[in-house]
Parts: sequence; C-alpha cells; structure tokens
Amino acid sequence: MDLKVALLLVLVAVIVIGFVRKINVGLLAIAAASIVAYASGAFKAKAVISGFNSSLFVTLMGVTLLFGVIQSNGCLDLLLKKLAYLFRKQVWFIPILLLIIGFAFAAVGPGCVPALAVVVALAIPLAKHTGYNPLMLMLIGEMGTFCGRFTAITPEGILISSIMTPQGYPGIAWPMIKIVLLGVAILSIIVYIYYGGYKIKTAKNVEQMTKGDSFTSKQLIAMVSILVMLVGVIGLKMNVGLASFIVAVFLLLIGIGDSKVVMKDLPWNTMVMVCGVGVLITLIISSGGIDLVVEVLSSAMTASTAAPIIGFVSGCLSWFSSALGVVFPTVMPLIGGIAQNVPGSSVEEMVSAVGIAASVAGLSPASTGGGLIMGAFQGDPELAKTKSADRLFIELFAWSVFCVVFLSILAFTGIYGLLI
Repeated sequence: MDLKVALLLVLVAVIVIGFVRKINVGLLAIAAASIVAYASGAFKAKAVISGFNSSLFVTLMGVTLLFGVIQSNGCLDLLLKKLAYLFRKQVWFIPILLLIIGFAFAAVGPGCVPALAVVVALAIPLAKHTGYNPLMLMLIGEMGTFCGRFTAITPEGILISSIMTPQGYPGIAWPMIKIVLLGVAILSIIVYIYYGGYKIKTAKNVEQMTKGDSFTSKQLIAMVSILVMLVGVIGLKMNVGLASFIVAVFLLLIGIGDSKVVMKDLPWNTMVMVCGVGVLITLIISSGGIDLVVEVLSSAMTASTAAPIIGFVSGCLSWFSSALGVVFPTVMPLIGGIAQNVPGSSVEEMVSAVGIAASVAGLSPASTGGGLIMGAFQGDPELAKTKSADRLFIELFAWSVFCVVFLSILAFTGIYGLLI
C-alpha cells in the first residue's frame, strides 16, 4: 500500500480508536507515527520527534498557566457576577450579556473550554432569577465562546495561526472573528425565538440577585495582569506564550495562586492532544498525504461550495473528536492547497467555516459544550425535574446537527464573503 494512503488510514484509525476507547488521541498519534516510521523505514526517529511542535506547546502552556493563576483567585467569577447584577433590571439584555461574557472570557486568552464552564455555571442562577429558559441561556452563552475562541491570543487562535501562517495566510484572526460572529449571532437569535425568550418582559426574582463582595487587592492585581500581558503582546510584539509565562510567574511570586494547584489543573490532556496529532500530521504532509486529500476534495468543490463542504466535513468530524485537538490541526492544513486548486475559493471563508462548524458541533452531549450543559442540568435538583437526561441528550444533539447543517447552508449563500 502506498505510504501516504496508509498514513491517512492510520489517522482515521487513531481518531476512531480514541473516540471508542476514550484514549487521548495525541498519545495514540505519537505511538502510531513511531510505529509507521520504524515499520516502513521511510522516516527516522528525528523526523517523528521534530513533528512535535515544541513552540506551540510552550505557547499553549504559557497562556493556560496565566489564566489558571488568574482564575484560581476568583476575580473573573466575581467580575461576571457584578456584571449580571449591574444589568439585573434590564432583563431583555441578559441573553445578550451572556453572549458578550462568553465572547470576552474566551477572547482574552483562556479560549473556549474554560469559558464554556463559566457561562454554563452563570446561566443557571440568571435563569432562575429572570425566568428565562436555562437551556436557552446556556446555548447562547456557549455561542459567545465559539466566537471569542479565535482571537490571536487564545489556544485556538495560536494553533490556527501556526498552521495558516506557513501556508502564506497570516492575520487570519480578524476576518475569521467577523464571519463567526455573524454565524453565532444568527444562531443565537434562532435559539432565543425557539425558547420564547421574547415572552420574558420582567424578571421574576431580580431583587434576590447579589453583586457579591468587593474585589480584594490580589484580585485587582490579577485582572490588571491581563492588560499587562496584552500590552506585551500587542505593544511590544512579545510571543504570547512567553509573555504569559512572565506574568504568571510574577503573580505566583507575589502569592496570587498556588503553583502546585495551578500546574495540576493545566489542560495537559488538550495540549498533548494538539501537539501529538501534529506529529502524525507532519508525517502525512511529508509523505504527500495532505496533497492527496486536497486533490480529492478539490475535485468535488467549486468556488461556491468549497467553504460549505469543508465546514460540513469539519462539523461531522467534530461530533466524534475534539475541535481544538483533532479537527483544527487535521483540516486547517488542507485549506491553502484547496485555495490553489479551486479558483475563486476564499481562504478566510474556508477557515471560518471550519472553525464555526467544528465549534457548534460541540453542543453535542458527547462533546465538551453539550457535556457541561448535561452536567449542570442534572446536577441541579430543580432543573433535573424539568427535563430527563434522555430528553436533554436528544435535544442537545439535535441542536448540534441543526447548527452544523444551517451553517453549511449559510456558507453556501456566499454571505461570509461579504465580511472579508
């Protein structure tokens, strides 16, 4: 069998085995790449090891370390509580506020997964105090994180930049955010209408909401540290990972955060997954496997169908694997070649279609976004009585499928291209 075909089959097998056996796909990818290298004799050990992107790993670790330290002292949770209290009497603004909070929390550095947990946790008390459907608020809040995850300083933005810049497409973040924002805004409106959000005119228990305690000096320092990191990255052109390391270590030295706790809570699983899959992808690229996939996909695409097809494929793949850990590092390398083979196709539209479709597929209860909603719902005795776990499972998966299909159709209309 041709080596590039064999490597592509190995990638598929790694994803399937990881999903079925619940094993980190990155670990499987490294092991599989090593086996192929030694069995075929086509690659030396150095080629396998060099496929592990150490620069990306350090960057991801630095960013997640910083926001682990900041998150540990409760400043962001308190800030969100104060924001909700501030708008407690403008009940119509609560869904919009949750969308903004989801976007902002993900956008300033943590990325999607930490922000998902925050908006889901915040949605429950907001729903109880205002009378909004809690599932509606959770879905809208998660939509905000799906857009905010693509700024240049998030793990997702860093990963996509590391893939697209070598292909000749730097600065992809801003056009991507504009396109994804359009998609999540439309989906949020659909969710709002479906659950009858427009029927809520006044909050039912608004006076019971609390603004929480005052910020401590350590919490204020932690929040200012975010601005310091951003100044270093944007103003001084520092590497975002190294700038985050510097600020994080400074916070630990002055007693903000416990290094043992923060290190234990780092998303090691995700970081190993992202960089581990990259090892196998590097061998696939070297063997010509990516060129083969690009050729096959390009033959079925036109300028108007490139974005919807690759977006739909990404959404389907994300139902069974991680968007950040598997879909983005697997699909994004294809885009530059497709753009060259399909005249008139747009890199920005394709990158955005992949990003948003893979993200909304995460509303599936088998993924992080849907799983957090399931856990929050079933963990609250009052909410658990309103909707069975089986019914909620089906409802979330239905939303996941609808969103992927809807966004594929939206991409086909060419509306994404108007925002570039």
